[in-house]
Amino acid sequence: MGTPAAALQVPPQTIELTDALLAQNAASPVPARIPASVFAAPADFRDIKLSPSGLRLVARVTFEGRQFVRIRRLDGSEEPWTFQIPDKMDLNYYTWAGEDRLLVSVGQIVPWDGDEARSTRLVIADLTTHKLQVIGKGFAMGLRGDDLLWTDPEGKTALVAFQPTIYDYPAVFSVDLVANRAKTVVSSMTGIWNWYADTSGVVRYGYGWIDAHNWQMVYRKDGAGRFQVVARGTDKDDQAAKFARDKSFTIAAGADEGFVYDTAAEGGHLAVYRYNFATHQRGELVYAAPGTDVGQAWTTEDGKSLFRAVYTDSRDRVKWFDPGMAELQAALDKAISGKLGDREVWIGSRNRDNTIMVVQALGSNDPGRTYIWQAASGTLTRLSTRNPALKPADLAVSRYVHYPARDGMAIPAYLTLPVGRAAKGLPLVILPHGGPYGVRDHGDYDPDVQFLANRGYVVLQPQYRGSDSYGAMFERRGEAQWGRTMQDDIDDGMDWLAKRGIIDPARVCIVGISYGGYAALWGATRNPERYRCAVSFAGISDMPRSLKYQLNSFDDKQAREAWRQKVQGDPTFDLRTISPLFNIDRLKVPVMLLHGTDDQIVQPRQSRLYAEALKAAGKPYEYYEIPDEGHGYTTTQGAQLWYDKLDAFLAKYNPAP
Repeated sequence: MGTPAAALQVPPQTIELTDALLAQNAASPVPARIPASVFAAPADFRDIKLSPSGLRLVARVTFEGRQFVRIRRLDGSEEPWTFQIPDKMDLNYYTWAGEDRLLVSVGQIVPWDGDEARSTRLVIADLTTHKLQVIGKGFAMGLRGDDLLWTDPEGKTALVAFQPTIYDYPAVFSVDLVANRAKTVVSSMTGIWNWYADTSGVVRYGYGWIDAHNWQMVYRKDGAGRFQVVARGTDKDDQAAKFARDKSFTIAAGADEGFVYDTAAEGGHLAVYRYNFATHQRGELVYAAPGTDVGQAWTTEDGKSLFRAVYTDSRDRVKWFDPGMAELQAALDKAISGKLGDREVWIGSRNRDNTIMVVQALGSNDPGRTYIWQAASGTLTRLSTRNPALKPADLAVSRYVHYPARDGMAIPAYLTLPVGRAAKGLPLVILPHGGPYGVRDHGDYDPDVQFLANRGYVVLQPQYRGSDSYGAMFERRGEAQWGRTMQDDIDDGMDWLAKRGIIDPARVCIVGISYGGYAALWGATRNPERYRCAVSFAGISDMPRSLKYQLNSFDDKQAREAWRQKVQGDPTFDLRTISPLFNIDRLKVPVMLLHGTDDQIVQPRQSRLYAEALKAAGKPYEYYEIPDEGHGYTTTQGAQLWYDKLDAFLAKYNPAP
């Protein structure tokens, strides 16, 4: 497993909970009780993206519980175009294709292999005709239909990879976005499930698993060449020998060079390296974030150098490699933080020539506001405020802490203390994040955290082993630990707070969404003596059923096997032993379940089956299905019901003073 757990270093951003700090928190006045409806209010615009010219923007909008996409001009000179995401579908992402089109990815649950699976498709949204067309019409496609490789700058053509039929490996199609006609540019190749194009739109390499144990990578220098196998391996290969298969993110046009993410050493952090695709050789280190993984990096338009990278330590941070952008970031930090106090300031979507940009400012106790910055005038114009009814002075600051797990590993966490209350003997809500892998909390504004803190609860968000950005060793220590040491990490956070005297260990409830919902149900089942209650929104109760559903979403056999190993580990391990559904006799405390009827990530039957079993066993429970809601809460109605039910349930079983 690498370095012993006890040798892990605690990052310098960690806050020490001194007596002075705790006293400072208690010195503030207790804020008024904020109505649940205020926390449930959605942002008016989300996921804002500027068009290439910067004259238009697109955003997600929620209205009367339904999800819409809205496109409008910044100057308001034309009527906005708004279209609804159909019921029973999720909006995954959208991207501009030139100035007059959007490519929109949607997903839905479909029957598959005697069960269910999630299917995705790519839709052309034409701003001139207001027509919506699905790419791939006429093909009997497989599950994945939104693998967008490249879009030309004018927005007339896109490269999309999909299976022509469910019996084929993916091929790459050049799609005429005006006529919605697709022609094959790279045919299916045995064992190749993933294709990649360079910055000019030439498909240059692919990789995949021939069977459950053998992989291969193919490459060509240009569009006229033939694909050649440049690397082969097995699942027994050293990880460093096969990093390029799934960690590359750019190939420069006309060159063999690109960039990959890789770890510097055993257990190390993810960094950016140069990579030669023709020789399958990693080159020089380009950028390593200080003490953490590089979360994501982007290159310049030609793909030859880095433009920006983001990473997370105690919070999200950005590194600009372009001097002009770094200077602008510093100026915005000074202008906004000077006015609003300590806030994260983010340059988001930009137009093609970087003269118009979306800028966001937020903090753990500030829902945030969005601005438009224009170089021509050098001004910031406020576009929206996420939740103007919430004032930072009434909200609690989340602090980044570490505590020791029982095996000596240092576990990061965010701790939020209720404003104006002495940090002694308080009730606790543990709020484990979803995922569990590839996900972590970031210390930003979280309405669930602030809602609970406003009610008088201490809130602990453990970044249990396996959480994202803490390096390869931390991630590996979470593999095959669902319901096992990952759950230990959560429990150990409670013990740490109890030892400090901050919380009353007899007044603890565990609450979560998705994997966090599973952790809540399993925590209360595994150790009912620790918890007074548990709340699960879109959580998992039946691990074997959940794993089967998840595996249906993977294309190739090895990807499925890798995920199975990550969740289950030893194939003889009985997942029923860590499934709340099959251990109801161990449950001694009341639970509350909520689930959206249109959830595509965790099947609604996960909660339905558990509720039926609880009823049959005579266990105290509450169960609420939310019509037309997806994974977690995404609508105002869903959020309102969530907060109302959570408020009442906690007041009944774990009341705050």
